[in-house]
Amino acid sequence: MNISQITTTKELLKDSKNIAVIPHKNPDGDAMGSTLALVAYLNAKGHKAVVVAPNEYPHFLKWLPGHDDVLFYTSNTTNARDAIKTADLVFTLDFNHFSRVGDLEEALDNVKAPFIMIDHHQQPADYAAVTYSDTTMSSTCEMVYHFIKALGDEQLITADMASCLYTGIMTDTGSFRFSSTTATTHEVIAALIKKGANNDQIHQNIYDTNSESRLQLLGVALNNLVVLREYRTAFITMTQKELDDHNFQKGDTEGFVNYCLSLEGIIFAVIFIEHKADSIIKMSLRSKGEFSVNEFARAHYNGGGHTNAAGGRSEIALAETIANFKELLPSYKDQLSS
Repeated sequence: MNISQITTTKELLKDSKNIAVIPHKNPDGDAMGSTLALVAYLNAKGHKAVVVAPNEYPHFLKWLPGHDDVLFYTSNTTNARDAIKTADLVFTLDFNHFSRVGDLEEALDNVKAPFIMIDHHQQPADYAAVTYSDTTMSSTCEMVYHFIKALGDEQLITADMASCLYTGIMTDTGSFRFSSTTATTHEVIAALIKKGANNDQIHQNIYDTNSESRLQLLGVALNNLVVLREYRTAFITMTQKELDDHNFQKGDTEGFVNYCLSLEGIIFAVIFIEHKADSIIKMSLRSKGEFSVNEFARAHYNGGGHTNAAGGRSEIALAETIANFKELLPSYKDQLSS
């Protein structure tokens, strides 16, 4: 954060306020870790803060400290809307455009209070009084740590807050193996462990809670793997029937796309997941090196994110989506072969 951002933030937080803290739709570990840690910090400073989530998140995140106080728009619409409407200040975390909050978009459009954005995705929208945006950061959780430190309040970080922040950094860096993991990231992790984050227990809570049906679904996904060596690309498809046959729960396909990138020589990976209720094909895109899945998703699939990790969607049938995807690859062959 620069001096101007710090000064404006301190002014906005000078008096006790009602504050709504918003993650993106389908929140992941980074979104929930950052929002829950920030709310705990704000409440410790004398504010009345609450996380308002657009919808539910996976069960493996529901151990996070503060989970019980989250307002879900999908199941507690009136109270969620009221929390946003009566807020004196709104934080948006881990997204930078209102289109990322689903049905909450209209509520945010009507907010009169100032916004503070904390986010590490590319191309932020211009809606906040303070836009703390840094695409070089590993995660929004790492940014929240720096945010609290910049305000001179590192001593207020509790073990529970540290656990939330550790979770987001760990999940968004692929357990610290992605290129976004820097020396500073490790320094922050060390500080969080000193604050009381139990790294071994957090890892177990996130990664060692699989159901039998999820592992069987992973088997189906790997069986559907398609490798296109000419384009150093691999993809996985999941039909609605395959999800239904394996009792799909939110978060069950998390990380499946990364198996494609574990193949030798593959630098571009995609998973296509059929969601018939929404009439869309949801996509997660990953890459290694300089090939930008953010630009690819923005250009073709109404999405975006980071250079090496992005999301997108298609509104045509799964078979047509796959055919369209394959037709696009020749025009990217030079980028994928470099």
